[in-house]
Amino acid sequence: MKALTPFVVLSTLLFSAAPAFAATANEAAIQAAVNHPVRSAANKARDVHRHPVETLSFFEVTPKSTVVEVSPGGGWYTEILAPLLKAEGKYYAAHQPADATSEYAKKSLAAYQAKLAADPVFSSVTVTGFAADKVYAIAPAGSADVVVTFRNLHNWYMQKGEESLLTAYKSFYAALKPGGVLGVVEHRLPETKAAGDWTKSGYMPQSLAVKVALQAGFVLEGTSEVNANPKDTADHPSGVWTLPPSLALKEKDKAKYQAIGESDRMTLKFRKPKTE
Repeated sequence: MKALTPFVVLSTLLFSAAPAFAATANEAAIQAAVNHPVRSAANKARDVHRHPVETLSFFEVTPKSTVVEVSPGGGWYTEILAPLLKAEGKYYAAHQPADATSEYAKKSLAAYQAKLAADPVFSSVTVTGFAADKVYAIAPAGSADVVVTFRNLHNWYMQKGEESLLTAYKSFYAALKPGGVLGVVEHRLPETKAAGDWTKSGYMPQSLAVKVALQAGFVLEGTSEVNANPKDTADHPSGVWTLPPSLALKEKDKAKYQAIGESDRMTLKFRKPKTE
């Protein structure tokens, strides 16, 4: 048997270590963005519940990715994704439609735009429109490496049920490149409670979230328990809003709900097929 030269051995070791090195480098870049000074103290305090480094790593986000965040709300993840993607990537924030008529939507969008205008780190963010009533161009078609959405499925489901969910997923599908990733985090309803009246609780069965994504053409590639919370029984008086950070019951049983922590959440990674 021919002996391997030191060069061949070193090359083999370097080649085999490359994926692990890349993963480590990406995680370090995400951690640096998590540590960015633009982040508010209140948002940083929730890292223990939302696990941004692990979650974005699982969704294959890198500093060079083109990422669409759907319904970014007040910008919790914007404070991480904007600095992460500013130099080499691209960040689309699919917020409320520009022509939205509800006062809530208009105020929410205005507040988000004011946030972006307040710091140069957000100067490269492109705001697009999204709602679950029709398919929106949340980014140029076929341009996104990753589409992510956090704790939003229940909002769309409360409009027209599975129809709204499917419409939303179609917007995501259109924006993604073939082979691109859809990352979903959502409050998780135990499957044993799915036969009850849960539709306004803020929770959703994982099986339903997956079923509609498959109908839209996605493939479920993986799940993670990084955002799981086994203390959450998902049967609270004011639904998921009973728990932090909302604490809908105010001082009533506050210590009890703080001890539970934030909701139990599914973390799902779907992929748009490379060939259709």
